[in-house]
Amino acid sequence: MKPRPTKRRLALAVATAAALTTVLSGCGALDKAMDCVKTAEAIATSVNKLEQAVSSASNDPAQIEEALNSISTELGKLKDTTDNADLSKAVDDLGKGVDTVRTAVKNGDTTPDIKPVTDAATEIGKVCTP
Repeated sequence: MKPRPTKRRLALAVATAAALTTVLSGCGALDKAMDCVKTAEAIATSVNKLEQAVSSASNDPAQIEEALNSISTELGKLKDTTDNADLSKAVDDLGKGVDTVRTAVKNGDTTPDIKPVTDAATEIGKVCTP
């Protein structure tokens, strides 16, 4: 015959389950944080390419568009993945900046103002970096 669990054993089992749940949810949070850092780094790389494309002698609209597409792709990874208000605002600002630059390039501007893009990307880097 098995011994009946005591209240103490039951309490220990509940506490262990709660601790395990906390650890597992912490791992999920850590994964999200690492994904944020990686995405912020990828955005920074794409913004550097955008800066080079805009400042190059040729101001090649195709290179500008390629950099904007890379930024947009990375932005998609950050959307709806956080409850951080600062990150959500920076993501929205970066999306608007990309749209503004894209429109300017489509309208023939080969040297568009990319400051809103660089500012928002910098903010994403700050928020995502632990």
